[in-house]
Parts: sequence; C-alpha cells; structure tokens
Amino acid sequence: MENILEVKNLDKAFNDFKLDNVSFQLKKGYIMGFIGPNGAGKSTTIKLIMNLIKRDNGMIKVFGKDNIEDEKAIKEKIGFVYDEVNFYEYLKLKEIKSIVAPFYKSWDDKLFKEYMRNFSLNENKKLKELSKGMKMKFSLALALSHDADLIIMDEPTSGLDPVFRREILDLLQGIIQDENKSIFFSTHITSDLERIADYITFLNKGKVVFSESKDYIMENYAVVKGDNNLLEGDNKNLFIGVDRNSFGFEALTDNKNLVRETLGKKVIIEKPTLDDIMVYMNKR
Repeated sequence: MENILEVKNLDKAFNDFKLDNVSFQLKKGYIMGFIGPNGAGKSTTIKLIMNLIKRDNGMIKVFGKDNIEDEKAIKEKIGFVYDEVNFYEYLKLKEIKSIVAPFYKSWDDKLFKEYMRNFSLNENKKLKELSKGMKMKFSLALALSHDADLIIMDEPTSGLDPVFRREILDLLQGIIQDENKSIFFSTHITSDLERIADYITFLNKGKVVFSESKDYIMENYAVVKGDNNLLEGDNKNLFIGVDRNSFGFEALTDNKNLVRETLGKKVIIEKPTLDDIMVYMNKR
C-alpha cells in the first residue's frame, strides 16, 4: 500500500456549492499542502475524509481501506488537528487527556507526557488559561500520542506568531522522518508550505486545479513582467491570469521555458510564491 490517502472522483453538492470530481493522492512519508481561497471546499473535503459528512459520489481510501466501511480502524490511526481546540474550557489538561486516551488502543501515556514536557505544558492548567499557540500544541500532543500514521491538520498555524509557527513546522518535519507517516496540511499561510511541503493540491471553486510536487510547481510556474504590447496575438495564451496597468503587465505562466523561448529578453521572469499562483489562478 503506497498511498496512505487516496481521493478519487469525489462529489458533494450543497444548495449553493458543489465539490466536483475531486481527486488526489498522498504517499507514505510525505507532507501535502492543501490550499485554496475561502469557500474553495477545503474544509468540506476534510470533513468527507473524516466521514463527518456523507459523500454523494466517489471514493476515499485511507491506509488502503474505505473511509466509511472501515471508519473505526482508520480513525484509530489518524491524528486530527483543527484550527480551534474544541474542548470544555474549564477542564484541566490532564482531565481532557483522560477523556481522549481511552478512545485509542495504542495510546502511549509516556509519549504524551514527553510532548507535554517538550511543549512546556502544565497538565494541571485549565484549557482556558492557555494561549492559542499553547492550545494548538496541546492539540498536537493529543494527536501524536497514539501512534497515528496520518496527521490531518486544518489551519494549525493560523493566528500563531512566527516563533510558534516555526516550532510546529519543525515538529512536523521531524514526524515524517518515519517514512510510514504522512501529513495532510490545509492552510492559508502558504509560506509555511513553501518551507515543509512535498506536494501541493490546489482547490478552487470546488475543483482541483492541480495536485503536483512542490518542486515541479516551482520549476514550471513563473511570474512574468513586460510591456502590454507583448500580449497581442497568440502571446496571451502563454499566461494564466493577467494584471495590466499603464506601465505594463504582470502575469502567471505554467510553462516558463516556453515563455523564455517565445519572448526572450523582452520580459522579466521571476520565481512565484504559492500566493502568486493562487491569486493568478483565481483570475484565469
């Protein structure tokens, strides 16, 4: 079983939105970033993977098993981290742990205490006494203490300061040193993914725009700048989403080598950020 997560031809329709034929796969030992603008369908996809809502069509396999037929066995091996920690605020951390731990046969109390110590978390503190960053670390400690092979994270670094974010990213990179584990990471902070992700899946308006390795994306996509007259004729077909102004144009291409062959030194070609790619894809 090479793919730890496989989503194929996934559909889910609501009154005003449809997740349409979504397909992607994540192999063991890798981190996949899941990006897209607000309302793209990222949270819906995650809820479908976790079988929190029912799919209309398609297939979801986790560890090679159907996520509905084998839901209990699958969730035993998933660590799930939301952007908010949804526990009763007045409980102590050790009380929350006592509620969560019995759900997992492979719960490792020694490992949990190690994470608590490394994260400087006091188990006698109440949840309401923690900052957002410390709440996220506590959520991670819970998710990582039952030998989970797939970590699913929904906006885990949102609202955290750069120091906390770097600590969490370093932790995630450490987790996948075990080549049997993978991380599925949904976030709006694309700079985090530029640092740690191996693959990027971009969802827009309920459809997958691309699901590729980060290296492939950064090698083939580029931001191009030049005079507006260069957009005449077939040249405009070289670009995805264009910004024009009185000084010239700025656009995205998914084939920078072809742009270089066609326009040569008439344009400036720059490496894009994932933010650039999202913005221009949304304008295409």
